[in-house]
Amino acid sequence: MLDFGYVFAGFAVGLIVGLTGVGGGSLMTPILIFFFGVKPYLAVGTDLLFASLTKAGGTLSLARQRLVPWRVVGTLSAGSLPAAGLMLWWLHRVGPSSPEVQHLMTFTLGIALLLTAAAMLVKAIRGPRAAAQPDVADHVAATRGRHPGLTVLLGAVIAVLVTLTSVGAGAIGVSVLLLLYPRLPLARIIASDIAYAVPLTLVAGLGHASLGSVDVPLLFTLLAGSLPGIWLGSRLVTRTPERIIRSALSLLLAWAGSKLVLI
Repeated sequence: MLDFGYVFAGFAVGLIVGLTGVGGGSLMTPILIFFFGVKPYLAVGTDLLFASLTKAGGTLSLARQRLVPWRVVGTLSAGSLPAAGLMLWWLHRVGPSSPEVQHLMTFTLGIALLLTAAAMLVKAIRGPRAAAQPDVADHVAATRGRHPGLTVLLGAVIAVLVTLTSVGAGAIGVSVLLLLYPRLPLARIIASDIAYAVPLTLVAGLGHASLGSVDVPLLFTLLAGSLPGIWLGSRLVTRTPERIIRSALSLLLAWAGSKLVLI
């Protein structure tokens, strides 16, 4: 019965990801902690590998459509992968299951969820971003960005959040990338955010696995539910009121983030 609950949770998260593009980490990790009583370090580690596998499929699809701006992905990874390595080294030294690290994880997760909720609410209020004009959206010029150093810094900051909480590479990353790459079309912004999250979550997830922070049977149970959910959501996306769903999700994430911060 409990396994069915995990499968249903995976399906629900996959459905929402398919409908809205909201990162699964911001949904799956709180669900595992609040509804199934999974320890924060196990929830984070398991969700990181869950995210790397689900995002890899999305990246392959986007790459076939030639939507991935690899220059942006490389710049983000230049900051994210070393930062993830440093965080894993620190977790190895202090131990992910120690009470201090558990408290840091839950508090940081709460902050990340509150930031994600704010970014989602702003996007829901503003509505869809206008498409870039053809003469402005030149690929090479658009991927240079305003300040490449800030992109590297963004990658490092997101990596710290992701390695500690499995949350951060979705709505937060997209919101900042929109400011750093104003001439890049939204589809390419989203594609870059998904693509750079694959090596980041894979490295962080494998690092957590080496620390014993991944529940492998739980991982495959979640995948069994999420993959059909993503497939269904991607086909229903044009028939659902995205702004209403995003607004409701932002309130739910704000509630979960507040509870985690106050623990």
